[in-house]
Amino acid sequence: MKSESGEKREFEEEQEEKERWSSYQYVGRANSVAPTASSARAEVSVAEIRSAAAAAASDRYPPPIHAPLISYPDPQPYDQSIAYQVGLEGHVGGQTSSELGRQILDEVEIRELLIDHVGHRCCWGSRPARTWKIVAVEDCNVYVGTLETFIEERETIKETEPYHGGKVDGKDDGPELGIWELDLRSEFPLLFVPHKEIRVPIPHSEVVEKCSACGGRGEFPCNTCNKGEEHGFYKENQMFQCSACHGRGLIAHRDGSDTICEKCKGKGKLPCGVCGSHGLIKCATCQDGGALVTRNAAIIRWKTLSTRKVSATSGAASVPDEVFHQAKGVQLCNTQAYQCTPAFFADSFFLNKFSSEIIADRCAVPPTARVVCERHIISVVPVTRITMAHRNQSFSFYIIGFGREVYLKGHYPSRFCWGLCPCLDWLRL
Repeated sequence: MKSESGEKREFEEEQEEKERWSSYQYVGRANSVAPTASSARAEVSVAEIRSAAAAAASDRYPPPIHAPLISYPDPQPYDQSIAYQVGLEGHVGGQTSSELGRQILDEVEIRELLIDHVGHRCCWGSRPARTWKIVAVEDCNVYVGTLETFIEERETIKETEPYHGGKVDGKDDGPELGIWELDLRSEFPLLFVPHKEIRVPIPHSEVVEKCSACGGRGEFPCNTCNKGEEHGFYKENQMFQCSACHGRGLIAHRDGSDTICEKCKGKGKLPCGVCGSHGLIKCATCQDGGALVTRNAAIIRWKTLSTRKVSATSGAASVPDEVFHQAKGVQLCNTQAYQCTPAFFADSFFLNKFSSEIIADRCAVPPTARVVCERHIISVVPVTRITMAHRNQSFSFYIIGFGREVYLKGHYPSRFCWGLCPCLDWLRL
């Protein structure tokens, strides 16, 4: 028999779960509104909520891609984010999409974050961060949207190398495969990798040809001692006058004596410095073989094309878009399909339009490529703008994302570097 404490604990757990799910009682219902004192509605069971969410997701999402492929992780992982499915009437956990990104910061946290940020600057003082008055705290959350298009691109190139005999994989062994007939399943990367490139020879495409540089002879006349001569016509043992002794074989000195020239060993002539007076030079193209083997090779590239868009209020307009893309936020939409369509938010015309603009701006796919898959993500990033003032001076900074990164651009009142900070950063001092 259960003890009274055990029964009490079970009762409390049931009440907590009931309260947690009761906040979702209007999820998935058309024209749902927040509960008020004048509108009493019957509570919805947990099973009904789950079935409504599953129905909404199945109605508005394309079928998943059935393939032995795994998605590459998001470029910026959302460690503290929650992925929500579109179509739940804009309410998640009792909050609207505008409330999801709201972060609550007190004065102590704001000052600690700013002091930590200032402490990483070599010539910045912490006095304003510690003592100046906080005169304004403004929520200016930002919506970040991305559309990633994962493509596979293939092109054919010709490769040539010297042929020294051996088996040739030519048309006698079978028909040459087309570039899109190559089976590369063993080389296929994870979906949405930034870039991967491989080279694969195309089977049955090798052809042996005569070397055009030497006419198939493997060598050609020397351009120094047989300049202008045709293949097969050349002169051997062509000698050149020694430049040290001018052909005498002796070196004259001021005292009237002569010594044997060390450069030509007293002969007065030197052999050709290029071919050694043999008259012929080995062909570097075919490496003295006289033949070349040519084959077609396929260059395959997998890469992700990204379309990114930020919708920021005027309060956060001075922050670069890249800062928001790197920040941690809450995902409102995360869909993956062969070709993504605009997301649907039942109670937000702005988000529907924002999603449509991202889809309309998708990157152009090269004519030699095909689309493998797309991923569409919309997130809300919490942004808080803080203004601090002291007497007639003031400055503003931003706390961005759940990572609470501080962004401060422009004037900070306590700087003592006299413009040397960029130099010190470059020198990594």
